[in-house]
Amino acid sequence: MKPVILDVDTGIDDALAIAYALNSPELEVIGLTTCFGNGPIEYTTRNTLVVLEKLGKIVPVYAGADKPLSRPTKEFPTHVHGEDGLGNRVEKAPVMEAESEGAVDYIINQVKQRPHEITIIAVGPLTNLALAVQKEPEIVSLVKEVVIMGGAVFVKGNVTPYSEANVITDPEAAECVFSSGLPVTVVGLDVTMQTLLPNVVLADWRALGTDVSNFFADMTSFYMQAYETFHPGIGGCALHDPLAVGVVIDPSFVKRENWNVKVVLKGEEVGRTIAHSEGEPKIQVCTQVEADNFLNHFLGRLF
Repeated sequence: MKPVILDVDTGIDDALAIAYALNSPELEVIGLTTCFGNGPIEYTTRNTLVVLEKLGKIVPVYAGADKPLSRPTKEFPTHVHGEDGLGNRVEKAPVMEAESEGAVDYIINQVKQRPHEITIIAVGPLTNLALAVQKEPEIVSLVKEVVIMGGAVFVKGNVTPYSEANVITDPEAAECVFSSGLPVTVVGLDVTMQTLLPNVVLADWRALGTDVSNFFADMTSFYMQAYETFHPGIGGCALHDPLAVGVVIDPSFVKRENWNVKVVLKGEEVGRTIAHSEGEPKIQVCTQVEADNFLNHFLGRLF
């Protein structure tokens, strides 16, 4: 089993990624760290606890950054994830509570206690990881791997023509992580937009008749309806965050190329992730995906 810290800003696709990770025996999810992003930190932390309770799982949750490194917080994408961040399906507060230790210190302490063992899967803004690197630079050489859902290296963005949501939410954090020397794999829109979860699966989930399957079906239906407004006729939604988990479970789902990736921090193209063949450090950028194999694996693990 691979020991994993899953860093989330729990909206709908984060919830799908959490379920996928926790139901995959290849992974030992030792902790969930939360960041602002799909909602304020209070919401994303609560949502993480709600999802865990729905899944019947007990994993410690550590609340993290509530704002970008140096920018004002942008409006939250309620049109995509709902007012509550989970498709307006949060009916009551979770019984579970977050740990007293903060996300940044938790990441640092775990990496130092288990050098060269910990994989960090980051599927939200990279603020927690950037703060950890800034506070304790030595962890750069102690992390086994960092797999990030973020960026649009060779394709268009999904927030602006240039930028992907997680990167543009805190571009300075993304640049910090990409330039840190961490062993980074970028699972960006280059591959995630090819992973379509078809809307017909929601009927299968509802047919299971369980509380968790109905919750996930209702939540994902909201997400798919939002997708239709941006991509009419798409008939489903992309599995952005789950693919980052999938890459850790089975690296053969993707093909990667080594690039030096820089983040544009000013002007019209802010948040753009640009690949350079020259320069260091090189990070791995996913450029191709075995979409059908991944989708079948994901669906086989979700519940």
